Amino acid sequence: MNVLDFAGAFFGDGAHWHGYDGIPQRLLEHVQYSLLALGLAALIGLPVGLVTGHTGRGGNALALVATAARALPSFGLLVLIVIMMGFGLLPVMIPLVILAVPPILVTTYEAVRSVDPAPVDAARGMGMRESRILLQVELPVALPLILSGLRSAAIQIVSTATIAAYVSLGGLGRYIVDGLYQRDYEKVVGGATLVAVLALVTLALFWAAGRLAVSPGVRRR
Repeated sequence: MNVLDFAGAFFGDGAHWHGYDGIPQRLLEHVQYSLLALGLAALIGLPVGLVTGHTGRGGNALALVATAARALPSFGLLVLIVIMMGFGLLPVMIPLVILAVPPILVTTYEAVRSVDPAPVDAARGMGMRESRILLQVELPVALPLILSGLRSAAIQIVSTATIAAYVSLGGLGRYIVDGLYQRDYEKVVGGATLVAVLALVTLALFWAAGRLAVSPGVRRR
């Protein structure tokens, strides 16, 4: 059997669409893990990136921290945290958040730094507060690049959240881990296919968000 045959057999089996191990349940779990990790990473990366980008201070330190975080292996970090803390959701969230913060942080910083200084200087000349300059002048222009950082982080999280299955949690990684253990390659291929499809859906959602949230004038730049 080839990959397409395995995928067809997996999705054609009605047993995979019902119950605690059914596709809807595993997909929901995977989305929940991914949204939680992305939300936590955004809470860390966006404010720091916006402030450092606006002030222009701390860029070198930010790049150093982001590079170090990117070098950490997610699965190895998961194993280490589980040894230290035991099983649960928190040991899964920590490596996912560490994975997602660097693209959000660095891209947000670069997005704000790349804003044309002319309107920023004009806003200061009008007496606008720094917080208003950041949120009303710089942020709308920087938004497309910021969304690209969030999109990159989201794709990485969706792809890597399969590690939750290694610590007895759910998600689409359950099919891959269980399938490898049982030598059930229909499950392995089915799980990998679902992760790939979810990543494509994530790309589509961020494209739609960009169309809705970004000003047409900025999109044409």
